Amino acid sequence: MVRPHQRRAAAVLAAALVLSGCAAQQKAGGGGDGGTAGVTGTSVKVGGVLTKTSASGYSTKDAEIGAKARFERANAEGGVHGRKIEFVGAEDDGQDAAKGDAAAKKLVQKDQVFALVPVHAPNFGGAAFLEQQGVPWFGWATGPQWCGTKTGFGYNGCLAPKPGAGSQTWWGRQMADLLGGASGKSVYVQTTDSSGSKYGGTTISQSFQAAGFDLVGLNSGLPAAAPPPDWLPYVDKIMTSDGGRPPDIVVSIIAGTKFNVGLYSALKRAGYKGVLTDATSYDAAILKDPASAQALEGVVAAPMFEPFESSAPEIAKLRADVEKVAPGTTLTQHLAIGYWAADIFLDMLQKTGKDLTREKFLATGNGSYAYQNAGFGQVQYPKDHTEPNGCGALVKLVGGAFQVAKSMKCFDNVPLK
Repeated sequence: MVRPHQRRAAAVLAAALVLSGCAAQQKAGGGGDGGTAGVTGTSVKVGGVLTKTSASGYSTKDAEIGAKARFERANAEGGVHGRKIEFVGAEDDGQDAAKGDAAAKKLVQKDQVFALVPVHAPNFGGAAFLEQQGVPWFGWATGPQWCGTKTGFGYNGCLAPKPGAGSQTWWGRQMADLLGGASGKSVYVQTTDSSGSKYGGTTISQSFQAAGFDLVGLNSGLPAAAPPPDWLPYVDKIMTSDGGRPPDIVVSIIAGTKFNVGLYSALKRAGYKGVLTDATSYDAAILKDPASAQALEGVVAAPMFEPFESSAPEIAKLRADVEKVAPGTTLTQHLAIGYWAADIFLDMLQKTGKDLTREKFLATGNGSYAYQNAGFGQVQYPKDHTEPNGCGALVKLVGGAFQVAKSMKCFDNVPLK
């Protein structure tokens, strides 16, 4: 005969087992009918990792606004296969690899996100963890940690290909078209000593050489931690690099406005009259500082997306999306990167179908996935895990205002030497 207190004990034990079983299911699979972390019948949870703060002043925080704007439009349209995007925001890695790794682990293990969107951090340290865990991540693939993975999806492919893999030619070819040809013109490339910057120096040097320019210098001796107190040693090398004369073009592969403002100001003081170009100076926010605006006047920036000044319908939609979630926001390159990373994630989510797991999502992304959009060009995976998408535009600062110098265009890659 079972006594009342035994029945009560059995009931308590059964309830505890049910609760612990539910908790274990939520921890392992996120609950819901998707059978995977961050997925329920009505939502998909994502979060990002950005360099919101850094010692040099470099910040990618606006990528959070861009991603949110794209996700909010998707949600307003009913979500993807009936699931709304639950965006938990972005962690700050402080441009520190260890903090980036910790941020990725927090999002996956504590917040139980399905994917990391956007990831926009030059020294991101969470790549190995995400690859090992099979967690997808989307953003700007500026460093080698993105390349050769099955989980990292750069909105413009892998920008640090290994020797023999495809390497971009678009920057050099767009500049050649802008300047009326490359024949007889020289180029000098300046980077910092960070891994991402040095990789960029190698690939961008080849881009200009593929277009027909003469490479007269590649300097990666600039410390990445902070701008140098004296720019003169770097300027002297540049001003005498072309047989004792200045080069026709100086390319800066440096993450940080303070670096580029310092370098360009010093070059202009030294009398440099050639073309200055980089990948980061297309940023209306920096024009609020008169000294920065003066230093960047005439600079040709090379964004890997269609400029905000473009009349393309995709850009009009971006502007409207951002205005809805953050009225009056200044449009920046980092914002665009967050927006287009989110856009590709949503497209891949749509193509995966309603039965969603990380495994099925990655199978879609790595199974002859292709997506074209005039906003950023095109991506093809798995090919772009090992090479860039080959697309970009040029923007020039004239009279304190940006002008489209060359609209978005894609070019064939060449094997990296």
